[in-house]
Amino acid sequence: MARIVVKVGSNVLTRNDGKLDVTQVSAIVDQIAWLQRNQFEVILVSSGAMACGRNELKVDKRLDSVEQRQLYSALGQVKLIGLYYDLFREYHIHIGQVLTMKESFATRSEYLNQRACMEVMIRNGVIPVVNENDTVSVTELMFTDNDELAGLVASMMDADTLVILSNVDGIFNGHPDDPHTHVIPTVSYDVDLSAYVQDVKSGFGRGGMITKTNIARKVAEEGIRVIIANGKKPGILPDLFSKPQETTHTAFLPNPNPTSPVKKWIAHSESFAKGLVRINDKAEEALRGKRATSLLLVGVTEIEGDFEENDIISILGNQGQVIGVGRSAYSADEARRQIGAHDVKPLIHYDYLYME
Repeated sequence: MARIVVKVGSNVLTRNDGKLDVTQVSAIVDQIAWLQRNQFEVILVSSGAMACGRNELKVDKRLDSVEQRQLYSALGQVKLIGLYYDLFREYHIHIGQVLTMKESFATRSEYLNQRACMEVMIRNGVIPVVNENDTVSVTELMFTDNDELAGLVASMMDADTLVILSNVDGIFNGHPDDPHTHVIPTVSYDVDLSAYVQDVKSGFGRGGMITKTNIARKVAEEGIRVIIANGKKPGILPDLFSKPQETTHTAFLPNPNPTSPVKKWIAHSESFAKGLVRINDKAEEALRGKRATSLLLVGVTEIEGDFEENDIISILGNQGQVIGVGRSAYSADEARRQIGAHDVKPLIHYDYLYME
């Protein structure tokens, strides 16, 4: 069976006043039930907790942004998952809640534990409903938004397709309000859309279209098809899979030579980096070449940070830009002692290296 990750944004699940649109939530559930009846395995990444909690309680004093997020998401998660439970139960479909944090993807062991949890749910016909645990996440360690979380989940679960439902029809070749623009129907994973994409975001979500595009390209590069479509359109999910040629959306065509599961994890790990290494021109040229090449210590010029063996580190080119990320085979102190050395094991083996 094909496996689909469906991400539903706050701008899909809320009304113009920011309150949860229960009718819209019900419509999304109806469509996911259709997917399951038609032999799709579905993982739902859902926003909406803040919208659910915001109107549950009136507070006497002004709260800062962190306090608001923690309070309203704690209240809202209960209400949101209860609503999903009641709506899916009408179709005799079981759901399970998965609350996660960015740190939970930082180590390979936690990453695999999350994957095992969702795999056993799916094998037993349970739909995972995934969201960030905003009650304990701190600002600097939060996901950019649920698009980033959905991309990580799609990669982790080896999904065939990631569907990002927003309040726009797809990626436009100009500003969406310009009558002369149109939705770009298909995009190759290696095409740069920065000249077209406007960084417009909704009033109730954290991410914009540039974020969506960057996530979509990275996930497509890993061999997963990505669709951006309008979640407000009635029946959008069944239409995307039963009559895609007639349904407006943007599809990012996947890399026909997908990366390994480990490299998929590495690809999303830049924000977890514990340190960085600067390399010389010769090393950068070798890493960017067509041959499979590990990062050797002879090509390293500088090491920053305090990391341990198996931690994620970033690779900086000679111009100071991040060109890759990988898992270190040394601690920072060990690596510093070996800078420039020949005939020692690589700092980052090719199997654990991802080039930007």
